[in-house]
Amino acid sequence: MTQTAELFWSFRSPYSYLATRRYVELTEKYDLEITLSPVYPLAIREPDFFERNHPNWIGYTVRDIMRIGEFLDIPIAVPNPDPIVQNIMTREIAEEQPYIFRLARLGQAAKRAGRSLAFADEVSQLIWGGVAGWHEGEHLSGAVQRAGLDLATLDREAADDAEALDAEIADNQARLEASGHWGVPTLVYNDEPFFGQDRIDIALWRMRQNGLNER
Repeated sequence: MTQTAELFWSFRSPYSYLATRRYVELTEKYDLEITLSPVYPLAIREPDFFERNHPNWIGYTVRDIMRIGEFLDIPIAVPNPDPIVQNIMTREIAEEQPYIFRLARLGQAAKRAGRSLAFADEVSQLIWGGVAGWHEGEHLSGAVQRAGLDLATLDREAADDAEALDAEIADNQARLEASGHWGVPTLVYNDEPFFGQDRIDIALWRMRQNGLNER
């Protein structure tokens, strides 16, 4: 019997990116369906997060994600542009955010179409995989096509139904917090949250305890 799980995820989270391909591989190897539910990043949900955190947080995070990428042989680079417009030195978040709202709404529209995991996998490889100007030219349309969707169609839905999509994204966040965690990436399986890109093996162990079979 096919087992199911839900992955709460953010386009601005490097740890979400580092987890995505590995979760995709689980769905390819095992009789498992994972629905990816996008949430807005901390910069949108909690703009003062960066001011409250220790000054070493950003520097350590960059070092950590780079070595994890090297360890796992996953290409990773500082996004160009960053999905969140922010002055990293001052931690100030710009009022105008031309990227993240489009990305999250596109991700939620992909969820409606049943392709959110594939969409996030392809698009995050652009954002975090070292593609400069990932938002320009044919980069996004090609990634969306590889995910089995059409960018123009998703963009129309994101523009025409933005309010409803935002309400669905807010519901994703509420369900994430109801699961027992608040951060991403968090996989929820049988009401049990597994937070972090370093909990994938433990999540798999739990699913195999409950009869998860290879395809």
